[in-house]
Amino acid sequence: MEKIFINGGRPLQGEVSIDGAKNAVLALLAAAILCRDTVRLDNIPNISDVSIMLHILDELGADVKRINKNCVEINTRHFHSGVVPHDLTKHFRASYYLLGALFGRFGHARVAMPGGCDLGLRPIDQHIRGFEALGAKVGFEENAVISLQSDQPMGSAIYLDMPSVGATINIMLAAVRAMGNTIIEGAAKEPHVVDLANFLNSMGADVRGAGTDNIKIRGVKELHGCEYACIPDQIEAGTYMVAAAASGGDVLVRGVIPKHMETITAKLVECGARIIEYDEALHVTAPAGLRACKIKTSYHPAFPTDMQSQFGAMLTTANGISIINEGIFDNRFRYMDQLIRMGANVKVDGKVAVIEGVKALRGAQVKCYDLRAGAAMVIAGLMAHGQTEIEDIEFIDRGYVDMVGKLRAMGAEISRRDIPEQHGLRNAG
Repeated sequence: MEKIFINGGRPLQGEVSIDGAKNAVLALLAAAILCRDTVRLDNIPNISDVSIMLHILDELGADVKRINKNCVEINTRHFHSGVVPHDLTKHFRASYYLLGALFGRFGHARVAMPGGCDLGLRPIDQHIRGFEALGAKVGFEENAVISLQSDQPMGSAIYLDMPSVGATINIMLAAVRAMGNTIIEGAAKEPHVVDLANFLNSMGADVRGAGTDNIKIRGVKELHGCEYACIPDQIEAGTYMVAAAASGGDVLVRGVIPKHMETITAKLVECGARIIEYDEALHVTAPAGLRACKIKTSYHPAFPTDMQSQFGAMLTTANGISIINEGIFDNRFRYMDQLIRMGANVKVDGKVAVIEGVKALRGAQVKCYDLRAGAAMVIAGLMAHGQTEIEDIEFIDRGYVDMVGKLRAMGAEISRRDIPEQHGLRNAG
């Protein structure tokens, strides 16, 4: 069992480069199914979720070539539309994009229900209604397999009850080769939705309005190959910005799109951090003490739910009382009990967490509950006095490229080691 060990109390110093966006690249990889030609994708993060998606594409007949760790070529000319089984989809949530992509390419799809982080109820009813509006007959089969079938997918007007990123992306994938026009009203506006639209248009699709409430898609018969570079990861960048501020550091975050970071940047400034913006970089420095703040997560352009765990860790030692209201997921505060093990003063009531800043955290044995909670444990370990030991770190690998190496390069005393499981936290008490 691999663990991360951190001896805290060392301010981060130096610079860090940001990789491609996890939340964008998984949609781009699924979209490659729609094209019977070769697509070349650059700025691909070398993370476990990407490896799993590439394995699924390979299993279904795609010709997948790794050019280097950040570049891949995919040709789906000989792709088939067999069942994508649960042993492949159980590892990550974005596997549901295979439904939209397979349906868009073949007019039918059979994919097992997805897995990923346990963040509470995340229904795909809006995805299903979107597929039905495009003409799909939806079935639910044994082993949690969802099937879609249509003689000819047809464009339609689709209204989303909430701006679901997953539903917006899945409907886009299903609609770009459907006959006629599709309008998605109440669409999600996140940067990775815009990135997918740009990629689809680079392949010859006609997608307009991405980044607004209404996306209009004119169906085309075929898509062609292209070269495309994934956007930088907004959440990875935000994580290192918070780590810099929480540790009292001085860090230049390179390879970002500052526009994508505005909400995170504004909240850090509110907490007392100093941030200088450059064309493709952000310079983060922290004062002697950070201030408490209030956070409410919601859909873009509001504060992103994928950043509240990292801020939650940082705010445990901020001056005053912070309140975090989680507006999207049910189980996103599970990590708080791990912060309490480290000396945090936190009270959670449903989707609201109240954090009273303490003088300092202390090192402890903790574990990751999900991807972003794992990042929060690392940030807490950087802040804490003494050694922090983190287990279940496979969650971190799902979304961060070499987090240990990047932090070590900025002066953190951090290591990753293989420890016999009988000595781990999971068997304690």
